[in-house]
Amino acid sequence: MKVLIVEDDSEAAASLASGLAERGHEFSVCATGPDGLAAALAGGFDVLVLDRMLPGLDGLAIVKTLRNRGVTTPALFLTNISGIDDRVDGLEAGGDDYLVKPFAFVELMARLNVLARRPRAGGEPTELVVADLEMNLIRRTVKRGNTLIDLQPREFQLLECLMRAEGRVLTRTMLLEQVWSFHFDPHTNIVETHISRLRSKVDRGQPMQLIQTLRGAGYSLRAPV
Repeated sequence: MKVLIVEDDSEAAASLASGLAERGHEFSVCATGPDGLAAALAGGFDVLVLDRMLPGLDGLAIVKTLRNRGVTTPALFLTNISGIDDRVDGLEAGGDDYLVKPFAFVELMARLNVLARRPRAGGEPTELVVADLEMNLIRRTVKRGNTLIDLQPREFQLLECLMRAEGRVLTRTMLLEQVWSFHFDPHTNIVETHISRLRSKVDRGQPMQLIQTLRGAGYSLRAPV
């Protein structure tokens, strides 16, 4: 499961991230409303966890905007606001669940698992396909033709990013932000290394090379014309 955490309390965000990591889940963390909205619009998450009160844009406004744009990713509000009217406001804004702080992490995980298993009502695909490469976002599987491809979580995330942007060029900076949540250049070859590993698993031995390197520009996944 891949979770987007939108929480401005650094300690709360770190606690959520640690709990998810211990259970083998992937996550990205945003500390402001605008950053959270941008990440949610970019897609690739199974569920969103949002605080109600956020700098720049509150949680209700984020979910309302997502629903208005056809994004159906399940959203769970985490908040100190516990009134019935406040819960109703969150659900009517398009939220799927509401958990009041403080909470037991085991309850949070149970709620997230339920939301992640819920069938999507359209808007976001459950499968990505480029040429003979297929990715199932629910089963978290990838195959090329009839051959299953075993990917590490970060490789899966990188390939998902490339497939969602089929035919478009993604710069190194864009990949650092979308896959690693780095908003700075770590001055390492982390992108190049993962692209190389991904290419060896997806393209090696194939007559059609899908992962393209555009020198000085970035990377793209496309079927050659």
